[in-house]
Amino acid sequence: MGFLLRRIGFYVLAAWASLTLNFFLPRAMPGDPASAIFARFQGRLQPEQLQALREAFGFTEGPLFQQYATYLTHALRGDFGISISAFPAPVTTVIATGLQWTLLLGGLATVLSFTLGSLLGVIGAWRRGGLVDSIMPPLLIFIGAFPYFFLAMLALYFFSFYLGWFPLRHAYSSELRPEVSLAFVGSVLYHLVLPASTVVLVSIGGWVLGMRNTMISVLSEDYIVMAEAKGLPERRIMFRYAARNALLPNVTSFGMALGFVISGLLLTEIVFSYPGVGYLLIKAVANLDYPLMQGLFLMITFSVLAANLVVDLLYVRLDPRVRVR
Repeated sequence: MGFLLRRIGFYVLAAWASLTLNFFLPRAMPGDPASAIFARFQGRLQPEQLQALREAFGFTEGPLFQQYATYLTHALRGDFGISISAFPAPVTTVIATGLQWTLLLGGLATVLSFTLGSLLGVIGAWRRGGLVDSIMPPLLIFIGAFPYFFLAMLALYFFSFYLGWFPLRHAYSSELRPEVSLAFVGSVLYHLVLPASTVVLVSIGGWVLGMRNTMISVLSEDYIVMAEAKGLPERRIMFRYAARNALLPNVTSFGMALGFVISGLLLTEIVFSYPGVGYLLIKAVANLDYPLMQGLFLMITFSVLAANLVVDLLYVRLDPRVRVR
């Protein structure tokens, strides 16, 4: 319990530090977002409207501590202001719209990549020198050497533009409305195949190689030899004795990968015009949408912290030695 409380305390402190950094960074920049918006409208806004914009973004004339307290209060309420690029929609609404698509694409691709990669690594290490061990790691590492966006553009050109097997853009057909129906779910899955496949192909090699190497090291341990000497079933030794212990480093990487799902698909979402968080971030930067950029920064930071906390909790379950540190 003491270990868990220390870890939770650490993550709360890290979350407060990211909130504070998010407050001071825009104030360290020359000018302010309201002035940038005022300049973009080229005289079509009145000076009193500039003051109203400053107040909306928290750039008031009050003491810095008072601004900071107001900012923390709004942040704890989930109020990050109004998005400029999607005016007058609140930042939280805009982020929630993109987040669901990013979680669907990134979450599905990461879970598939981790599961298939770990399984191939276990099989490759267990049957060293076999077909899986000889072909899959070098082939997948070679594919993984390509950048996400390069493989995505190749897949888009050949399978969507040239062959016409998959759609060119967006997350579902423009002829459908978002609703719970077979047609809509089928369209979402159909649009998901190509971007998810490219992410899986690029990332699966690392999981295979990491799991294979750790598994080989674990297989030389005395307790594995003892289990084999006792005549335990092969499948039980492979998965319950060896793979369970070899999985620990991969679980850590999996947690980090889940945390970075939200920010790591930026280029893939741009290539496929997929309406996720990465696509939103590019629009926010292009439109100088400071409130949306701040909201996205905090969401990405909190997602990484949450993923690390989940990994720490899983570690306590998978490795009892952690509890006594």
